[in-house]
Amino acid sequence: MKLPLRNGVDIQPTQDGTRTGRRRDVLAAAAAAALFAVAAVVGTLVQRADHSLYVDWAPLYADWLPHVGPGTPLALAVAAAVVVHGHRLAARLPWRALLGAVWAAAMAWIWSLALVDGWRRGVAERLTARHEYLRGIDRFQDIGAALRGFTGHILLTQPDHWPAHIAGHPPGAVLTFVGLDRLGLSGGGWAGAFCVTVGGSAAVAILVTLRALGQERAARTAAPFLVLAPGAVWVGASADGYFAAVAAWGLALLALAATRTVRAPGAVALGSGLLLGLTAYLSYGLTLLALPAAAVLLLARTARPLPFALTGVAMVAGAFTLAGFRWWEGYSLLVERYYQGVAADRPYAYWVWANLAVASVVAGPACVAGARRMLSAVPDAARRLRPGGPGAPDGLVVLTFAALLALAVADLSGMSKAETERIWLPFLVWLLPTTALLPARDRRRWLLVQACLSLLVNHLLLTGW
Repeated sequence: MKLPLRNGVDIQPTQDGTRTGRRRDVLAAAAAAALFAVAAVVGTLVQRADHSLYVDWAPLYADWLPHVGPGTPLALAVAAAVVVHGHRLAARLPWRALLGAVWAAAMAWIWSLALVDGWRRGVAERLTARHEYLRGIDRFQDIGAALRGFTGHILLTQPDHWPAHIAGHPPGAVLTFVGLDRLGLSGGGWAGAFCVTVGGSAAVAILVTLRALGQERAARTAAPFLVLAPGAVWVGASADGYFAAVAAWGLALLALAATRTVRAPGAVALGSGLLLGLTAYLSYGLTLLALPAAAVLLLARTARPLPFALTGVAMVAGAFTLAGFRWWEGYSLLVERYYQGVAADRPYAYWVWANLAVASVVAGPACVAGARRMLSAVPDAARRLRPGGPGAPDGLVVLTFAALLALAVADLSGMSKAETERIWLPFLVWLLPTTALLPARDRRRWLLVQACLSLLVNHLLLTGW
């Protein structure tokens, strides 16, 4: 018998205590683990045969290096505290207090995992490596001239070509670190601290979005999973966690404006457009955020924020274009640069499925089980979205499905062969709320599994970027 909707959330999954449903959750997680194992074995064989994968511990961009560090005790303490008390506090704390607690706990988790590798190797030297953004900031003494000549240094055949990460992204990414340097916050330590601080706020943005769409109960349920996300391993090791947070806040502001739960929805929608426009100039692939953004408007059943949001996007695009950087030209040259490097050798036939194995690690087994339940709920959610359809739309299902669809497009494009543990963070964080669909009696166990996976990855491997 179909159970009723509560605040737009189908409560059937959270009360599914049947052996069949719980067994399928475990089987889904086991299948993901098996996929990763196969990807590891096949990847090792391919790499030994022709070295075409360009990763040392396939399918992850990492090295095998069992170790402990100064962050180990803190990581264990944070994991234990969240597993034991997380769901109880998430259910009882006032909303604003919950947001602050989630941000603080997420940062504590990210910092502790990063410091397992030590301050220098885990934080200060991450963004100063030869492929990273800080290697090029001294070439932005004249920002206008650097932007006008930016595309002239993308290809490997061009003189003074950019380091890989600067060439592989629009200039908004490197300009972030140029700005920090101009403020006196120079060096890898400040850059790493910035990425952790901002990256940790992505969890808060997701909670805000869910509540705006009438999913506060789901938001509170998913909050501990947002804190102990295995993806935190890479948030503390790359700028992509920062990108994920900018994208998440862009969607959060769009949800607030669309549901008119703020005093000035037009201004908030404009702010959303500015952030979403910025994401397109942080990473070319983040244009796929159009899919979850469309899901937000669909769920709110309104297009009223769209003119304001598009104005914000146009303002960002116009500013960069007038400054001399043409996004479409940069992307075209990036594709060429992409195949000048290792992407020309990395086999699509392997990475198109191995990327999914990587995603299952970054999201974690609990998220895999939650995504199974989300996919099974998609047909009913789609029927409820039809004009005149019965019931209220299930925002959790629709929003997370849109993020999964964006990830699938990125995978099939062939522009994400390897290193997706960081590249896909802006999409993978939106799959974490599917954990709210898991049965209440199983949530603490799944949360413990998430924490253990994160600790194992960070203590057994030295992750790249």
